[in-house]
Amino acid sequence: MLTENPAVLGLLTIVIGVGGCLGYFYFSNLILDKLIFPASGPKAGSNINRANMVRPWLFLFPAIFALTLYLAYPVFETLRLSLTDRDQGGAFVGLANYHQMMAEPKFWEAVQNNLLWLIVVPAASTAFGLLVAQLTDRIKWGNLAKSLIFMPMAISFVGASVIFKLIYDTRPADQNQIGVLNAVWLRFDGGIGSVLFLQVLPSLVLLAFAGIVAYVAWIFARGIVAKGEDKSVWLLPLRLFVAVAGLWLIWTSLSSLLGVWTTQLPYGEPQTWLTIPLWNSFLLMVVLIWIQTGFAMVILSAALRGIPEETVEAAIIDGANPFQIFFKIKVPQIMGTIVVVWTTITLTVLKVFDIVFAMTNGQWETQVLANYMYDKLFRANDWGVGSASAIIIMVLVTPILVWNVYNARKEMK
Repeated sequence: MLTENPAVLGLLTIVIGVGGCLGYFYFSNLILDKLIFPASGPKAGSNINRANMVRPWLFLFPAIFALTLYLAYPVFETLRLSLTDRDQGGAFVGLANYHQMMAEPKFWEAVQNNLLWLIVVPAASTAFGLLVAQLTDRIKWGNLAKSLIFMPMAISFVGASVIFKLIYDTRPADQNQIGVLNAVWLRFDGGIGSVLFLQVLPSLVLLAFAGIVAYVAWIFARGIVAKGEDKSVWLLPLRLFVAVAGLWLIWTSLSSLLGVWTTQLPYGEPQTWLTIPLWNSFLLMVVLIWIQTGFAMVILSAALRGIPEETVEAAIIDGANPFQIFFKIKVPQIMGTIVVVWTTITLTVLKVFDIVFAMTNGQWETQVLANYMYDKLFRANDWGVGSASAIIIMVLVTPILVWNVYNARKEMK
């Protein structure tokens, strides 16, 4: 049959969809103007005014209906399911599912990992994106470099996960390693090369990361007491959170720095990287950082080019060095854009699922909230706890959405 042909089905869908939209707008306006508010008779003037007041809603109705059907209804239905129990025939059980969820160690493991992702990925992606945006504007082949760095954005999360799963692949010691990480790892057996690449270089990276985090945390924290800053009450928790998270990250970085120099490394042995607790979470984060750095670079590069040249030239005349120009002249002027990029990546991180599902499926202490929700809904068939975890994700995402909308409206003003 013709309807079994995908091309024919696609064509029919387009024809019916476009034809249906045209038919809806034509006949709805016809009914409005000819039957409901006819532009004739003694009330013609008032009918025309009423029809013009109703007409915009005719155009908005399909979008409102679709949003209600595909966004609003699922939210309320998920909330309802989170308060019921499938084993009891859908009976109302109140907050029992939430209590059960919070009593499970796997849920708290997911919360802890989500918090770690929430702190590391947006910070690293934004920092690398800003660094690349600044550096590529100073070289002749900057556009080519930007294209290469942006390219991972065209790859799906699952595709990127497969790529990095091959990079982290492990084979027995007597076989050739197809995993790049293990192939490189087996090259180290002590000596100056191991010290430089496995101790000195990681130490420099950790120190640089701690410095960037300290700078960002200070920018947010100083708004609590600095004059001229936005003193909105709802901004205070965000500033405090960033400050506390920054301190924790700095402490973690310095602790890791100590570990870099004290850990006995298993030279000559292939490592199953994705099964090593904590480190495997960071290896999963690398995938998302690799993808999101291109996004941050494009947005921040446009913001940097929008900085008035007069301010930079004035700083140069006053004797400012490149670091002072970057951190004290450029970064403060694009701080709004940096925050938007940061919060946008944060939304992606809160909903991260594909990478964890494809690479570890939440095993070896890598569970995240979205994967936990999937396990409960589709593996355990527990719609109560699964829906409760979905509501938790929505609650975590909502403040960031509000923040983005607030910033967007602020920029429009």
